[in-house]
Amino acid sequence: MTGMALERTVACPPGWLQPPRVPDEALVFSGLPAGRVWLRREDLVHPTVPGNKYRKLKYNLLEALKCRAGAVVSWGGAHSNHIAALAEAGRAAGLRTVGLIRGEEWAGRPGHSPTLQGALQAGMQLVFLSRADYRRRHEPAAIAEVQRRYPDAYLVPEGGSNAWGVAGCREILGPGDAGYDVICCAVGTGGTLAGLVESSAPHQRVIGFSALKGHAKGVAEAVAGWTPKRNWTVLEDDLFGGYARIDARLVSFLNAFRRETGIRLDPVYTGKMMFRLCALLADGTIGADERVLAIHTGGLQGIAGMNAALAARGQGLIEGA
Repeated sequence: MTGMALERTVACPPGWLQPPRVPDEALVFSGLPAGRVWLRREDLVHPTVPGNKYRKLKYNLLEALKCRAGAVVSWGGAHSNHIAALAEAGRAAGLRTVGLIRGEEWAGRPGHSPTLQGALQAGMQLVFLSRADYRRRHEPAAIAEVQRRYPDAYLVPEGGSNAWGVAGCREILGPGDAGYDVICCAVGTGGTLAGLVESSAPHQRVIGFSALKGHAKGVAEAVAGWTPKRNWTVLEDDLFGGYARIDARLVSFLNAFRRETGIRLDPVYTGKMMFRLCALLADGTIGADERVLAIHTGGLQGIAGMNAALAARGQGLIEGA
């Protein structure tokens, strides 16, 4: 379903769901060629529901309100940006939220995760699943069990990527962005990439930087299910070893980027995207005459949890958390 069709089927949104405006910042950074790269500050889109999570949840919550759902239920890990955003968005929209959290080991210590602690403070009910049960979250029987347990609930998939989430992400780009040649974003479940592809101009190409290793094929299949366009590609995380894995190189890069630009990047998504974008520009994969728009999809709430893990290993920390 297209964004235009969606807008005709949903009720008038609450004030916090009105389409926001965010700035593009021309990046001046030692790792980037001057005058070539702009960063769209989607991390500023909302104070408590930032980045692509705002976009993905916008129409999902409107649909939940339209259906008079008694709760919004979704899945995520102990440091999930999606869980953090859903808890805050539900509170803002007056909707009860339930988070189905990967890992029973977190049940007795949610305070050890800044994400889970924040979600609880926002009013989210947390239900902890074994990792085996969590892996079955896409199976019809598992979904049926959630629906039985929460019969009046509206279900949002992990990461917020569904037709409604893609429709919200379509709104990141507009007609005024035709001056850019290359659009870049970090990729988790693929909804943001699909939305950008759908609203991209014919001459543009869209590059998705996967936060996971060995994930490109699955993301490509998901994106192809949401858009018929083929002006996009997904690059694997082949530098840092996979999801939420970082090393001293990335920490140093994030700290340098913040010191030089004043902009914080998260270590799981946008930070890795920017690190690899610097390499693509340096090796000529992105041409010298191409103007690049990178999307800052937020995720800054996850820095506290990452720093706790780094500190436990005796490693250097991400500054400015």
